[in-house]
Amino acid sequence: MYNLGIDLGGTNIVVGVVDKENNIIGKAERKTNLPRPAENIFEDMYAAALDALDKAGLSMKDIECVGLGTPGAVEPETGVITYSANLFFHNVPAKKMLEERFGKIAFVGNDANCAAFGEFIAGAGKYARDMIAVTLGTGVGGGIILNKKLHVGFNGAAGEIGHMVIHVDGEGCNCGRKGCWETYASATALNRMTKELLESTHDPILEKVIAAEGEINAKVPYKAAREGSKACAELCEKYAKYVATGVLNLINMLEPEVICIGGGVSHEGDALLQPILAYVAKESYTRENDEEMQTSIKLAELGNDAGIIGAALLYKNG
Repeated sequence: MYNLGIDLGGTNIVVGVVDKENNIIGKAERKTNLPRPAENIFEDMYAAALDALDKAGLSMKDIECVGLGTPGAVEPETGVITYSANLFFHNVPAKKMLEERFGKIAFVGNDANCAAFGEFIAGAGKYARDMIAVTLGTGVGGGIILNKKLHVGFNGAAGEIGHMVIHVDGEGCNCGRKGCWETYASATALNRMTKELLESTHDPILEKVIAAEGEINAKVPYKAAREGSKACAELCEKYAKYVATGVLNLINMLEPEVICIGGGVSHEGDALLQPILAYVAKESYTRENDEEMQTSIKLAELGNDAGIIGAALLYKNG
């Protein structure tokens, strides 16, 4: 049998057919087209699912269950999306709506948790017992797996790792606090710091890279550093230290077997990872332990498919 995984985002609805080896064998999408009623969005989920099944050469009778990953807080027992600012959802009975349309048992989870679960089952966390996923994107998202189960908290809102404070009275965050990890470690933060560097130094290499890219994005400082900008090399080092500070906090709190780092900035590969590893090795509370007793820090492996695969596999979290 096969499962359907749905990744619901503010821009796109993406549905994938996932086989028993956790591979996506058919995929289709629709535009989310916000704002509009939840009922219309769920109808488009069903339509995209039929397209994905057609591409996989299957039909709905081949599907065992459906999983949905959505932005916002999800009540774990009922599958109600209690609140999602990005989707303008409030108390949407997602599990019930899916089961009515698909005629299959449905599971609903937060999108970051689904991506983490996908990496845990089929990606960087495969064979581990505990894992924390860190996503460096517009914000800093995450998902926590403890003893092979997603830790979602009593109200379904756990895992907001980007909102731990690493700098008291630091940069303001959209959540209302100051100094949150995501205000220093997100791609948005890196863009802000790059802009500030440009304004203060007018680095010619940085200016050339920005002109070639057409904008400031998370690739710019790394590319400029590779082309010889000392200022950008220092910025990338500082950024990695911010990321590593939050990673260390997670390790010291929970000591997972694996922390995997994903999101757009993770595409820089070793240029991002190696400074993080060096900083963690120097500062970790358990730094005197043997290597096999240390948390393994890895780059995520599944990319944008993590959320689809994780949603399709939510039934394993029961």
